[in-house]
This record gives sequence, structure tokens and C-alpha cells, in this order.
Amino acid sequence: MPHLVLLYTPDVERDVDISRLCRALADCMLEQRDENGRAAFPTGGTRVLAYPAAHCAVADGKGDYGFLYANLRMGAGRSQLVHKQVGDSLLKVLREHLDALLAQRPVGVTLQIDESPGQVYDAKHSSLHPLFNKAP
Repeated sequence: MPHLVLLYTPDVERDVDISRLCRALADCMLEQRDENGRAAFPTGGTRVLAYPAAHCAVADGKGDYGFLYANLRMGAGRSQLVHKQVGDSLLKVLREHLDALLAQRPVGVTLQIDESPGQVYDAKHSSLHPLFNKAP
């Protein structure tokens, strides 16, 4: 963890390079630092996943409406300052990639950040983390 999941109406892909957006969001997450200058997120655990909705209905259905929902889920332990900093930074990236589309037609964009303090089970099995956990 952290995992940022994008769910969007398929028509968004006409105007937005979703792969490029995913990379920009992941890079943004990896740039984040806490109050002590440490990385806010582990490199090997940072993921951005994007899914066009197979079925959707937006607003009253009478227009060319689009939607993109971004949900960042992270484990507990980061400060409120880091939460805000991460949210503001991710929103900036989303705006850089989506504002031209929003100027063309009605599109809703939502970013939510959830922290999971009440995990009852959290297992990880990965050959990815060891690539980034080597001592310098």
C-alpha cells in the first residue's frame, strides 16, 4: 500500500491519456515526503490502477457527461499534514491532466483518501518490495 484506484466513464479515454495520468500520479505519490523528509510511501508498494466502468449512469443522462473517481487507500500512521499535502498534490496532477476536458464538457472529478486504521487482515506476498528495500 498505498493504492490509488481510478474509476471512470469510458468516454474519458477519448480525451485523456490514462496511462500517462497513472504514471504522473504514481510519480507524484513517490515524491511525497513527511515532516522529517522521509518518503511518505514505499516505492514497491505504490500502485495506481485505472478501470473504465463497464456500465455507468451519470446525472440525468441527457448530456455528454463524464466522471473520474480517484480513491487513495493507505495504511495508518501518516499525519494530517501529510494527508493534506498528498491530496493537494494529487489533485494538482489530476487537474493538469483533466482541466482541458472539463473545459470541453461536463465531467465530475472526485478524489478521496482513505486511511485503514481498523484493518483486520493485511497480508502481503511480493517479490517487488525487495527491489527497493536494498541498503544503499
